[in-house]
Amino acid sequence: MINNEDFLDETGDNHFSSNAQNPLRQDAFDLSDDEKIEQIKKDVENILQTLGMDLTDDSIKGTPNRVAKMFVKEIFGGLNPSKKPKASTFDNNYKYGEMLVEKNITLYSTCEHHLLPIIGRAHVAYISSGRVIGLSKMNRIVEYYAKRPQVQERLTMQIVQELQKALGTEDVACVIDAKHLCVNSRGIKDIESSTVTSEFGGKFKDPQTRREFLDYIKLETQF
Repeated sequence: MINNEDFLDETGDNHFSSNAQNPLRQDAFDLSDDEKIEQIKKDVENILQTLGMDLTDDSIKGTPNRVAKMFVKEIFGGLNPSKKPKASTFDNNYKYGEMLVEKNITLYSTCEHHLLPIIGRAHVAYISSGRVIGLSKMNRIVEYYAKRPQVQERLTMQIVQELQKALGTEDVACVIDAKHLCVNSRGIKDIESSTVTSEFGGKFKDPQTRREFLDYIKLETQF
């Protein structure tokens, strides 16, 4: 019989997700960012000391503070709803009725199972039903949902759902192709593999529309 700790390890190694939303406690934002940084700093100090590192060494004595600030202000900053980008939309006055594709959006996230980087590209598209969104806002939405402990499947869904809500249409799609360092640098140590996820809403469920989108993201952009 598999014990609970082994089950949790297997769940993480197989990159399963138990929730379509990021698992946050109700008290997640009771502490200020500065209070979180101070607490995490102490925790990182404890980890390094437990590993036998000499925290009086000039090279690493500032590491706990750097890591704590990085967690709160940078790589996990998307957990804080106050940092959610304002997804301003506009009337589609020029009556553009075809697909709009924003491809090769650089993506940096963190695997929630091992806290190792996920590095890749997101490709996002929508078909306007009367509203359009600024191109940079699509990048910012990807960045916001990426900057948290994640699984790639959930991230893909969250990007689509946020754009559907902002644009008032189901006709949104997203494909992410990314490398997971929890696979590439540990465990199986497969440095060649990448993970591809997709979410297709509305008209993108039609095979012809889906194929058009996938053909666009294959295009090589050179200037």
